[in-house]
Amino acid sequence: MGSIAYLLIGSRRKIAFKNISACFPELDAADCRKINRQQFRYAGQTVFTNPMNMWLSAKRFRRLVEINGAEEYRHALAEERNVILLAPHFIAIDVAGLALSQERPVISMYQYAKNKLVDVVIKRGRSRYGGVLIERKEPLRKVLRIISKGDPFYYLPDQDAGRKGIFVPFFHELASTTPALAKFAAASRALVIPVRTRIKPWGQGYEVVLGKPLQDFPSGDEYKDTERMNRQIEKMIRQTPEQYFWVHKRFKTRPPGEEKFYPFL
Repeated sequence: MGSIAYLLIGSRRKIAFKNISACFPELDAADCRKINRQQFRYAGQTVFTNPMNMWLSAKRFRRLVEINGAEEYRHALAEERNVILLAPHFIAIDVAGLALSQERPVISMYQYAKNKLVDVVIKRGRSRYGGVLIERKEPLRKVLRIISKGDPFYYLPDQDAGRKGIFVPFFHELASTTPALAKFAAASRALVIPVRTRIKPWGQGYEVVLGKPLQDFPSGDEYKDTERMNRQIEKMIRQTPEQYFWVHKRFKTRPPGEEKFYPFL
């Protein structure tokens, strides 16, 4: 399915190739195309596995997921610390949220689906272990109120933020980025812990990897904090670049005076 999509959906293939080439200038075109093809294949696989993960029994789902590096995360929760999980858009991103919510309800944001049936299915699947879903347009005070109750917040801040974002480096390009992570962390006095999901080869399941909490974060400097967040996201992407969601128009919004990043669209 993914290989067919790679051949047929030319616009997304071009977007992904442009993104990969810009973020990894040290790679030649052949290597960038290889990462792009692999990404589409993982996406094709996930078309089938995501619905499965939302309907499998909890016991069977647990057997598919290996969680590593969770010691400091669990210690923070045991100490009743507020926690924000920094979760970039890896292809199997739903898996980490589902796996961690088996231990404790996890708060996450979602985009309302126009199709009501699809919306119901998504919300049911993502909240199956008691997780709390917040629509992206909800007011900031509601998000902060829920975080302050003590459940971890699974936050995905790595997409184009439009004119509401600030321009900070993402790999080798300036990208419009939301500065909200530092604001959430400051207002709720939360630890920020990076988390990524890796699809294991040959149907072996998944690995959820939690990193060390960010120290001295936030600093109070909006630009530096947002730049640091992007650098942390870059570090995670470099571990498995073929499993990142490159088809998103990450550099769509440009700084004033700059040309379109995707001139072919």
